[in-house]
Amino acid sequence: MREIQTMRAIAQDRFGGPEVLKVVEVPRPTPGAAEVLVRVHATSVNPTDIWHRETVGNTGDTPIRLGWDVSGVVEEAGPGVTLLRPGDEVFGMPNQPRAAGTYAEYVVSPARHLVRKPARLSHVQAAALPMVALTGWQSLVDTADVQPGQRVLVHAAAGGVGHVTVQIAKTLGAYVIGTASAAKHEFVKALGADEMIDYRTTDFASAVSDIDVVIDTIGEEYGPRSLRTLRPGGLVVALASRAEAALADVARPLGLRAAFMIVEADQASMKHVAALVESGQLEVTIDTVLPLAEVAKAHELSQAGRATGKIVLSVVADEEL
Repeated sequence: MREIQTMRAIAQDRFGGPEVLKVVEVPRPTPGAAEVLVRVHATSVNPTDIWHRETVGNTGDTPIRLGWDVSGVVEEAGPGVTLLRPGDEVFGMPNQPRAAGTYAEYVVSPARHLVRKPARLSHVQAAALPMVALTGWQSLVDTADVQPGQRVLVHAAAGGVGHVTVQIAKTLGAYVIGTASAAKHEFVKALGADEMIDYRTTDFASAVSDIDVVIDTIGEEYGPRSLRTLRPGGLVVALASRAEAALADVARPLGLRAAFMIVEADQASMKHVAALVESGQLEVTIDTVLPLAEVAKAHELSQAGRATGKIVLSVVADEEL
């Protein structure tokens, strides 16, 4: 029988493919001042997990513990914590841009990086939301300042970030156009998209115009092509790669704007996300739920790029969708 001082976690001692991810036994962390210890019920897979596993954006140090999203129950509160107490159900994205190591049975988080989980969400659903919803909110509200009636183009609109961003844009009163394969158009329209473009058969840069804001989750040539869709003064918010920061230099002489954004841990934004969930204006779609030990399979599915919504790792054995 395992001692209470240890826990199961996923770690890797080298960089590479999904096969480097292993279940290990490690010391259970202890919360410090202004921190809480959370018993993890579920976490989810995001593109940044893949990049760090493969060394992109990594310091080169090993072993590595991945995982940003968490939904679970506060086990212990450290000194000075007044907003949360043991037994509270919480969710959030601790420590971003650093990995919190949420692929584990327990995680320590700054108390103010978490909010109480909406009762209408299971832990599996809640774990799928923090990074993608914060990305959508901070892109649309904090970076682009989207206003009612503006035209917003969301790339990969059926993906994790995309399908949540479409919904947030609609709550802001935007006219939303999404790109996705034809098979996913009805799914995204049901979330509120006003128009859809099949990126496999149609050049979106020729199909749409007078766009106020583009949310680019793909990168590479999508950034420069997206500039062609903008109205004068329009903005591309690039999310996929630091290399896209240079897009601003391309946009400026054209009378356009571009910004590279990295999502941040932010309790205020998380409260807005929770409020949208509670009001029924924001839902998360789960593509696949796998147990923690099948993390390699989860990464394989994520890298295949065909998921509709999010891939979630269930840490508590009897956790249900």
